[in-house]
Amino acid sequence: MSITVLRTSDGWWVQTPTGAAEIDTAAATTAELLADRAAIEAAAAATHTIPVETLDVISPVTAPCRVVAQMTNFVSHVKDSGMNPETVPLTFFRKSSGSISGPYQDVIKPDHVRFLDYEVEIGLVFGRPVPVGTKITEDNIGDFVAGLVVTNDVSARDVQLPKTQFYEAKSYPTFTPVGPALVLLEAGDFKRFDDLRLTLRVNGSIRQDMTVGSDMIYRPVQAMQALTKFQRLDAGDLLLTGTPGGTALKAPPAPIAIVASLLPPGLKWKSFFRAQEKNANYLQDGDVMELSVTTDDGALDLGIQRTVVRFTR
Repeated sequence: MSITVLRTSDGWWVQTPTGAAEIDTAAATTAELLADRAAIEAAAAATHTIPVETLDVISPVTAPCRVVAQMTNFVSHVKDSGMNPETVPLTFFRKSSGSISGPYQDVIKPDHVRFLDYEVEIGLVFGRPVPVGTKITEDNIGDFVAGLVVTNDVSARDVQLPKTQFYEAKSYPTFTPVGPALVLLEAGDFKRFDDLRLTLRVNGSIRQDMTVGSDMIYRPVQAMQALTKFQRLDAGDLLLTGTPGGTALKAPPAPIAIVASLLPPGLKWKSFFRAQEKNANYLQDGDVMELSVTTDDGALDLGIQRTVVRFTR
């Protein structure tokens, strides 16, 4: 049975059926907490709890850490991006861990950004070192992935696309809300990964809603097999596994894309973003985003993340 861990500014907690039990640990980081498994399990068995709603929950993933992300990893998102799901490669990019923020913290749009987008993703949190060359299989992946979190890969599209700059466009402070919970997996839990449903709402309206099993292209085992050829990972590091279709950004129709490809780059992007000004799905000041990741039967539930978009003035 999975264990749901919460974090506040002054400690760590296990969410139980009766409330939140404090973990008796000196851990200051996610990595240190994951090394103190005995304390986590003791809290899970505790009888003294307090109401979860009284906790001021912050991100259960602490910074600094590595934040690695898979790109265009859901069939529906690949199609939205104008690409072929059958030929899209397994690719990665990095985000600054300075972009990590809490599950109820405002998402702040820098004043120079015009087109702010959302991406609900499942985050894998590692519980032990994964050196380059580690052999990852279906049988041992649970030895390395300690748990799962809800993440939002917030993106400044007008920075990302013209500059082909994922790192900058996705690394502003508050551009990676994480949590509310770090759900630690027990034996067999990883077999339910395909059953997880990713849902994102903006102001109550569903924008993204898809299960892993029906849409994800490269599963965590494949991703980690590729990563371990070149990238070391450590306890507390975070891997974002891609987003389904339904983001504000979508590729233009094929005829328009063909014409645009003939234009000089500066003119092409100016024309593209002029068209994007008519797209009402980009995030606006005051928009409320609600993200959830859960199996339909509730057996694995990563909680509901709720953030408000704020524009700098």
